[in-house]
Amino acid sequence: MTQPLEYLSQAHIDKVMTGLLRYLVVRGFLSHDQTSSLLARSKDLLDEFTPEDHPLIKFTTSDKDHVGDDYFLNSGDKIRYFLDEDASRQDKAKAVNKIGHALHELDPVFRKVTLENDRLKALSQTGGAVPEHNDSALGFWMALEKCTPTNGALSFLPGSHLTTPITKRFVRLPGGGTGFEQLTAPPPPPSDTSEKTMQIASESASEGKYVLEACEPGDLVLIHGSVLHKSERNTSAHTRFAYTFHMIDSPPYAKHDEKNWLQPTEAMPFSRILDAPIGNTLSTPIY
Repeated sequence: MTQPLEYLSQAHIDKVMTGLLRYLVVRGFLSHDQTSSLLARSKDLLDEFTPEDHPLIKFTTSDKDHVGDDYFLNSGDKIRYFLDEDASRQDKAKAVNKIGHALHELDPVFRKVTLENDRLKALSQTGGAVPEHNDSALGFWMALEKCTPTNGALSFLPGSHLTTPITKRFVRLPGGGTGFEQLTAPPPPPSDTSEKTMQIASESASEGKYVLEACEPGDLVLIHGSVLHKSERNTSAHTRFAYTFHMIDSPPYAKHDEKNWLQPTEAMPFSRILDAPIGNTLSTPIY
């Protein structure tokens, strides 16, 4: 039997299961030493970045300017750098938007905090705390620096996981590159969602009022795969480093679609937090 988790209380679970906010902030999930080591290593990686021989691939979530270059598509088993949409070569510390996608495997500091972290293994055994749709991924977002309204803290739209169905997904195109594929039948809301809950969710989402979550270094934000969230542009003089990854169900419970832009390789299959399911818990790959 899984032991009670001192950092994930029943109050945490109740908040997610009964409310409209399908995310959860776990304060102080990473220790001071873990947070400091990840931040220091991130800055070391930035120092190692050489813009002169970089293809200047930029990271964006826009429908129009998606990334389709081989540098991006073949990054699943490598450590590569992706630039901000407004990046220039002049200031590489501000130019890099994202470093990915195999930090958790290839970099010893990130691997220790991710794949060799007993707290993460324990947390992944409580899959019922944040229910997922089959086509969603559970997001883990860890603040490495203080996150405020002016430097890009996360915001979430209450009720959007029920009122804004997933209608498209980011895939590899048959002719090369990437694009968005429309889903013919978006998944419906969970069958146990009451009519009253749907009404409240619709009213909340229609208002479009995002809830901002300021975070301290070491805080973890668990993000339901269907909730709308965003991060505004950093308009301050302070950086906002964060470490993020996703967990998905694994066979025999689910099969990774070969259309997905991120694909495992023979040399580096998807990592697993758990070697085998425990009780009713799924064995969970990470990327």
